[in-house]
Amino acid sequence: MGGYGTLTLCATPIGNLEDITYRVIRMLGEVDFVVAEDTRHTKKLLTHFDIHTRLISYHEHNKIEKAPQIIEYLKQGKNIALVTDAGTPAISDPGEDLVALAIEQNIPVTSAPGAVAGITALIISGQKTRRFIFEGFLPQDKKERQQVLDSLQNETRTTIFYESPHRLIKTLNYIYEALGNRSISIARELTKKYETVMKFSLEEAISYYEEHEPKGEYVLVLEGKSRQQVREQEQLSWLELSIEEHLQVYENQGFCQKDAIKQVAKDRGVRKQEIYQFVHC
Repeated sequence: MGGYGTLTLCATPIGNLEDITYRVIRMLGEVDFVVAEDTRHTKKLLTHFDIHTRLISYHEHNKIEKAPQIIEYLKQGKNIALVTDAGTPAISDPGEDLVALAIEQNIPVTSAPGAVAGITALIISGQKTRRFIFEGFLPQDKKERQQVLDSLQNETRTTIFYESPHRLIKTLNYIYEALGNRSISIARELTKKYETVMKFSLEEAISYYEEHEPKGEYVLVLEGKSRQQVREQEQLSWLELSIEEHLQVYENQGFCQKDAIKQVAKDRGVRKQEIYQFVHC
């Protein structure tokens, strides 16, 4: 690892330029190269702060050919800053692939942290923040998208999505059809003059955006299902089985009859004695 340069992930503002840190400004000026998702966009940022570091383009469509070149620069001892168009790199962008490659090659990787759109939206959403997951953009492939949504049906944590304006209404409908009419907070123009965060039901959100054309990039913060709702749904699914079939599920897993009876009673929300009586009648 001796002599290798360091790959530093530098967070840039998601809207308000004042949100950049002193450290990031210094790093962008000191490194040998700045690797950027959109060099035109990043050039404007660097010019604003009078930074003249050489830019290298690295994005979803050229990452396979550009990554080896960037890794080679790092092996030669060059220090490189990785940035995305806005916010923290390696979240929903090809930066994660470059980080993985660098780590495989024992190249030092560090972070100069700052703004993250998902977290910014979460903390001002009015939704629960203690437990949450990040899904980013839903897959465009119908089958993959459905698999993701199916996996979220009994998710009790708050879920964060990203979405573009031209797909927003479709995505709200996909979520509504798969997960039901939950509470959702929708944020746009984060940290900017016209920042808005609107909290409503999914039905209300769909109606609103059918009447008001979506503009800007969106963060969706979706309410998780309550544990009570999950228990009730699980209980209903168990009730579709006969008691014999239900017992068989646990006996096939190696439960003794006593433990299987106890678990079946818990699943069905009844007393153990009722299952005992059924078994021994």
